[in-house]
Amino acid sequence: MTATDHEAAGPGPAAYDDLPANLPALIERHHSRRSPFPPIDDFAFLSDCETTCLIARNGSVEWMCIPRPDSPSVFGAILDRSAGHFRIGPYGQNVPAARRYLPGGLIVETTWQTETGWLIVRDALVMGPWHNNDERSRSHRRTPTDWDAEHILLRTVKCVSGVVELEVSCEPSFDYHRVPAKWEYTGKVYEEATATCTGSALGEHPTLRLTTNLKLGLEGREARARTRMKEGDNVFVALSWSDLPAPQTFEDAAAKMWTTAECWRQWITIGTFPDHPWRGYLQRSALALKGLTYAPTGALLAASTTSLPETPGGERNWDYRYAWVRDSTFALWGLYTLGLDREANDFFSFISDVSQSENGDPHPLQVMYGIGGEKTLEESELDHLSGYDGAKPVRIGNGAFNQKQHDIWGTMLDSVYLHVRSRDQVPDALWPLLKRQVEEAIEHWRQPDRGIWEVRGEPQHFTSSKVMCWVALDRGVKLALLHGEEGYAERWSVIAEEIKADILEHGVDERGVFTQRYGHPSLDASLLLVPLLRFLPAHDHRVRATVLTIADELTEDGLVLRYRVETTDDGLSGEEGAFTICSFWLVSALVEIGELSRAKHLCSRLLGYASPLKLYAEEIDTRSGRHLGNFPQAFTHLALINAVVHVIRAEEAAATGTFQPAHSPT
Repeated sequence: MTATDHEAAGPGPAAYDDLPANLPALIERHHSRRSPFPPIDDFAFLSDCETTCLIARNGSVEWMCIPRPDSPSVFGAILDRSAGHFRIGPYGQNVPAARRYLPGGLIVETTWQTETGWLIVRDALVMGPWHNNDERSRSHRRTPTDWDAEHILLRTVKCVSGVVELEVSCEPSFDYHRVPAKWEYTGKVYEEATATCTGSALGEHPTLRLTTNLKLGLEGREARARTRMKEGDNVFVALSWSDLPAPQTFEDAAAKMWTTAECWRQWITIGTFPDHPWRGYLQRSALALKGLTYAPTGALLAASTTSLPETPGGERNWDYRYAWVRDSTFALWGLYTLGLDREANDFFSFISDVSQSENGDPHPLQVMYGIGGEKTLEESELDHLSGYDGAKPVRIGNGAFNQKQHDIWGTMLDSVYLHVRSRDQVPDALWPLLKRQVEEAIEHWRQPDRGIWEVRGEPQHFTSSKVMCWVALDRGVKLALLHGEEGYAERWSVIAEEIKADILEHGVDERGVFTQRYGHPSLDASLLLVPLLRFLPAHDHRVRATVLTIADELTEDGLVLRYRVETTDDGLSGEEGAFTICSFWLVSALVEIGELSRAKHLCSRLLGYASPLKLYAEEIDTRSGRHLGNFPQAFTHLALINAVVHVIRAEEAAATGTFQPAHSPT
């Protein structure tokens, strides 16, 4: 019915005579009601390093894209309450008694208490032994490992006490809620059903198979099950999207759950974690970073989601399901710090792939890529979705893919240097790629760009971009020496000094503080990287002045902003929260300049903002403490690792007198 039809069919003016006198108050109460959207930090994150999903506290999968994390969603309730969900839990109850990750992995355990009994639900994206043994994988480009994704979302339920009525509701909605699902039975009786796209979309989207030891009912777009569980009863529900066999019994499901746990345990055991009360935060951040890797290519996602707002109800909503060169290389800092450096090999192979065209010719390094190596990521808006808690537009793709951001060469070369210095040699196959990145920095460092924050205003001479160009030359010199290329090292060293002199002349104000851009006094949190990147020693007066000024003048309620939106042309309207990575950078920088007590206090406070499952989105609202932006955010977790290890090592150094920073390229 159109709006005109509704008005024609509606009541006349007299019908509104008895509206309540306190209507304005009722409207205000309506707008201030509890949101139907769970808080962003309410979600659990699952991954099998090929697919990711988010599960709300009430047991509902509200975000899942298949077969890749950047594919169209099949469950999208996080962006629109009608865009698809998959819930398992007690009937009529939404708040569990407890929820946790099983130690050492990405398996979520939710404990439910009802008036009549107790349930334990475990959720995992299944990992198993490498299965492409009869023919090669069509998606994997990297070296096979012992483990591989089985393309199954597995959910097991145990009734441990009393009697509980369990319900299952699976309602996928394909292609970001643009194509409905059609269910049909595909098992002998009621144990299996298959969902496919309808209409012309048939074949364009994955087929979903739901397998369980319950009796499924099909009600339109929804597959349902309900049963009364008593103590000792076990249930499994498996959603699969490949030819690999789903479990057929609870015993099969339990075995797959154990194998998945063993896969994660074997990976985390490789790492080196300090014996410290903050150890759990380090392990959870490492697992989050690992979960954001895309194993077939070696890419690393910036986050699992799109369009979770940086401003409540605002327009700062972006798609982060891509591989930023900057985010990925910084993430390797965090993994190196914990001894988890094997992901670097795959990532650098990914970079090698994308930095050349199909015929093998060199291709300039972009800001970001699709996780399959795609170079074009056209941005569009999904107007039919309400957005998270009304924040519109919902965007897919990212228009920043072709921006000019001059920090990417430095971040990549810094990470490569960290990777190869312990091996005392640069691989011959990698040297031409590294040389090209140094030459790109030499060619472009004098030009304006859009900076580390990808502003959509006019390009500027951002100081941090110039610093990263210096990093590209400085690390290039070190890599050239390792590779026996003294001539390049000598020439690049001269240019590095030229860049440094230019920055110190134009990027520092009269107070001795590094500024956001040349010729303007604005502050920028990215300049906290100056000591961390060894541009200047930590005892330099300009470093100390910059760190303390940012701590005092670029904070809200003690948390660090990226910049002041009123003094920065970022091409957008509205405010934003405090970027959590910037606050963790401040922790590391405070340690560097000897302010350990202040750093430890801030770090402890930041850890207190973690979600109940020790995860972080991109930002924190300084007034409410709520998480904002895409989730979980790789950038935040890598900065947490480095900040926490900085504090721990500084505490240890107080006794030994030898401080070893978490990340040091020297």
